[in-house]
Amino acid sequence: MVNYTERISLLMADVVQRVPTLSFIDMSKVLVFARHGRSTAEGAYATCHCVCLPASEPGYYFWKDRRSGKLTRRSEWFVTKSPSISIGSTQIDYMISFTMPRFCDQLLSRSRKQVHYKGQPNWIAKLDTIVHELYHIDPAGPGIRRMERADGTYSANCHGHRFFEKVVEMVNQYLATKPEPAVYDFLTHNLAELTGRFGGVAGTAFKSFPSYPQRYMQVLDPQPEAADMNCPVEPLKVPRVRTAFTEDDLVMREFRPASSRSLVRTGKYRAA
Repeated sequence: MVNYTERISLLMADVVQRVPTLSFIDMSKVLVFARHGRSTAEGAYATCHCVCLPASEPGYYFWKDRRSGKLTRRSEWFVTKSPSISIGSTQIDYMISFTMPRFCDQLLSRSRKQVHYKGQPNWIAKLDTIVHELYHIDPAGPGIRRMERADGTYSANCHGHRFFEKVVEMVNQYLATKPEPAVYDFLTHNLAELTGRFGGVAGTAFKSFPSYPQRYMQVLDPQPEAADMNCPVEPLKVPRVRTAFTEDDLVMREFRPASSRSLVRTGKYRAA
């Protein structure tokens, strides 16, 4: 079988070497994994997840009386934290997930991207998505890249016309360096074609598939004193979740048009 997520990782490593804007990215700290996503469904093709953000400032939920505006009750104080993810001795800072087989079957002709790539083959849409997710990684520090407005202030939206235009520029810049076709040729085939050629399409996924590590809430202990908040305090119902993950939490998974199955993993987590 072809290891799709490994192929994407190798392509990303080539992209960051050839595109100066992305050269700050350390791919050893980026984990590529697969999520479920049907080709016939709407939704994102990929997502960039930052898992190196520090804990949030303490906060709480509260309820007020609509008429008086008086605080009637509040929750316990809590913070949100990022899970710890490590592969061997390397701490992962970012994860980039690809929805399978939706990403694999992506077509430029069915995308709004086609206005930027007139005359280009369908697989360019997949390369655009890969560069798009890499561009989300913020060079200024942990987090997702923030976009500037025309007046120099930051926008709450991490996308914008300039963002998409910059991605197109980097895709064309990468192709202009004439990378080896063997690095990206897997993008030229859809799921059915790859399955026929290699006998199957597999990728790295978490054992808890379809779930994966995400930010979580933690109740503060001890609770901060709040003398000026004279109202009932409700216990915060926080679900019990895993907060630390290693390569032992990864499996290889085969992806089919309407289903997937876990494979027996041997050797390195990304081997197939």
